[in-house]
Amino acid sequence: MAQPSLSAASPRRLSPEAIVLAGCIIAVISFGPRASAGLFLLPMSTDYGWGRDVFGLALAIQNLLWGIGSPFAGAIADRFGVVRVLCAGTVLYMAGLILMTQAATPGMLDLSAGVLIGFGLSGCSFNLVLGAFGKLLPERWRPMAFGAGTAAGSFGQFLFPPLGHFFIESFGWQATLLIFAASLLPILPLSMALATRGTDTVGAVGAAAGQSIRQALSEAFRHPSYVLLVLGFFTCGFQLAFITVHLPAYLEDTGLPAWVGGWTLAVIGLANIAGSLSAGWLSTRMPKRWLLSIIYLARSVVTTAFILLPASPAAAITFGLLTGFLWLSTVPPTSALVMLMFGTRYMAMLFGFAFFSHQVGGFLGVWLGGELYESYGSYAIVWWLSVALGIASAAINLPIKEQAVVRPQPA
Repeated sequence: MAQPSLSAASPRRLSPEAIVLAGCIIAVISFGPRASAGLFLLPMSTDYGWGRDVFGLALAIQNLLWGIGSPFAGAIADRFGVVRVLCAGTVLYMAGLILMTQAATPGMLDLSAGVLIGFGLSGCSFNLVLGAFGKLLPERWRPMAFGAGTAAGSFGQFLFPPLGHFFIESFGWQATLLIFAASLLPILPLSMALATRGTDTVGAVGAAAGQSIRQALSEAFRHPSYVLLVLGFFTCGFQLAFITVHLPAYLEDTGLPAWVGGWTLAVIGLANIAGSLSAGWLSTRMPKRWLLSIIYLARSVVTTAFILLPASPAAAITFGLLTGFLWLSTVPPTSALVMLMFGTRYMAMLFGFAFFSHQVGGFLGVWLGGELYESYGSYAIVWWLSVALGIASAAINLPIKEQAVVRPQPA
């Protein structure tokens, strides 16, 4: 009599291919408008007479709240399933984009582009998709699925900025925001494919039996390797957010036409598809800490060359290609290390705390970009700070121990 009850309680699983496809489409859709944020800096600032620090602060708030919300969204998804979180995040995201069309004051911009979109992203971005992959997919699928989910977000970055530039030129920035808001609607039905409540039979390995959220957090933050991983991820956020928001304006400052900024962001997204998939593949074939150190060091080398060479469309596109290959390639080894250390039961939450560090870096990268530009008329200080942080993170990741946390065995 027990067997029929168990079957009735077990949700019907989709194939791994269907789960990965749905998750990747969600990542494309959710990351695309966010990756295009820098295109709105100049038109909005020009229309309302703002300095770049106004738009920079709103996007800095967005990055910070995206990071603050991610651990809570991950904990809710781990406890109640990912569908509710994805749907709530999508609604907030859409509301932020729509309200942004009426953001005629800095305060309204902070509320729309900052608060609403920030919390919305925490509930519907790729970090939740990766957490669902960890729970729903067999172990042999996970490394490449993490790379595919990250690469899908990159395809959104390739697809949306050129479209955004075209829409802004053709219809204006307000209509473009409404188009981006409508583009998020497919996330609502697609989220059903990632339903994770009651699916621990595939992925919830590694966690201690009966371990609470508080115990999981205490265990994680007492683990030196996890702390190093979280600290190193700060740099990734600083570099990515600064480039996403300020690179189009920086390129126009050097005398290049506006299309160069849009296409450079697009090239970053396209190259990151290859970079993320390669990182997922390499995560299974070399020490993940070494891979992370190489990525951070390579970013510093590429950035140094870019800011020292004369500005040209070719230099910008080349920078986009090289930076794109290294862009989100940190995510597959980082998420794989979290899963290796602690299992998948609380993966969404624990990766969320690593992502919080990432977004604190993003907050500082965007905010300092605007503030220092207004103070000195140049982005030079932030570029060199980005180089220094990359070198520091390359060193921070080397001592990480790639092994599961040791727990006392019950008597």
